[in-house]
Amino acid sequence: MLNALLYHYPEIADVPRAGIVHRLDKDTTGLMVVAKTVPAQTRLVEALQAREITREYEAVAIGTMTAGGTVEEPIARHSTKRTHMAVHPMGKPAVTHYRIMEHFRAHTRLRLRLETGRTHQIRVHMAHISHPLVGDPLYGGRPRPPKGASEAFIHTLRGFDRQALHATMLRLYHPISGIQMEWHAPLPQDMVDLIDALKADTEEFKDQMDW
Repeated sequence: MLNALLYHYPEIADVPRAGIVHRLDKDTTGLMVVAKTVPAQTRLVEALQAREITREYEAVAIGTMTAGGTVEEPIARHSTKRTHMAVHPMGKPAVTHYRIMEHFRAHTRLRLRLETGRTHQIRVHMAHISHPLVGDPLYGGRPRPPKGASEAFIHTLRGFDRQALHATMLRLYHPISGIQMEWHAPLPQDMVDLIDALKADTEEFKDQMDW
């Protein structure tokens, strides 16, 4: 990411962290904020810390969730797995809001909004409430096809080899003009294919479902 930014915008070489205001987890797709000048970066970082930047995500979680809600649990580095984060009482405050977009037979499509921006926050919080994201290699997202699933559907689940998480909406006030700005990023093709497969599986078994 850093090299790509510097290639396309060589003028940001003198901006700390090449202008990056916040990061996305490795293999998470979608929108992120990058400033082209030091004053813009300073103001955007301040806005992020003041929770004035709205970031929304789409995700596919394992399990059938019955309602939206909020996870408000502190997050810290895992005590033994140094590449992992974990909910821990001594961690930094972390708040994730989520609502249900679509139910499937054994999965749920979610829209999530971050209040804070801890490392792996959405992934850790969803795993904490026993609904890890499909494909998540760190937090329990291994394939769990429902009973009777077709070979094609099982193949799709097993072939999804990253966390099913996409930064879909970003809203902020321009750091210089103060004008409110908003961007939307459509789902990448791998998540579109995953959701289509989940819909097809759900449709096939709809007569056997309770909802």
